[in-house]
Amino acid sequence: MTVKINITDEETAPVPEEQTIKIEIVEKDKIEFSLKLRNALNGDLMILDHKDIDIVVQPTSKKIITFAKEMVSDAVYGAESRLLEYLRGQGVINHDSIQGGNIYGSLEGQIMDSKSHDPIKVTLLKISEWMETEQPYIAGTTAYDDLQDDALLDPDNEYSTELGEVPAAVNKGSIQQHNLFAPYLYGRYTY
Repeated sequence: MTVKINITDEETAPVPEEQTIKIEIVEKDKIEFSLKLRNALNGDLMILDHKDIDIVVQPTSKKIITFAKEMVSDAVYGAESRLLEYLRGQGVINHDSIQGGNIYGSLEGQIMDSKSHDPIKVTLLKISEWMETEQPYIAGTTAYDDLQDDALLDPDNEYSTELGEVPAAVNKGSIQQHNLFAPYLYGRYTY
């Protein structure tokens, strides 16, 4: 909460009978958001909320760098590109600064300078807004991965065998593995 006090000076204002003090209370809007954020030893801010990418905000060099969490794929590049294009559209990073980083699969952008706002706080706010727009994508891919795991580990009757548990045996099927003249060896060198 900010308090403004105006005191009129006798030389510039007409002489009133009493000196007046005007107090005006101005409340600024509070903006609250949450991110899973960690501080690195060098002061970098690491945001680990996204499923595919990690985001690093470097306050000293005013850069945003995105890295793949596990492996580089089209989904990772798409998430990195969507983030930097969103920040570019919001006026947070320079238009011509989006480029590949010096680490394989990373993208980076330069944060703009500002005289009226703290650029790092605005950047974190815009990243949290982008993360909210990514939640349907993250929920959808997580649900799809869970469905794939369930289909593989616990298949329904249509995709399971009627034999149940098949015991282990030395010889199974019609192709013998240890025969010198096995059917799959014809035409190959035999010793």
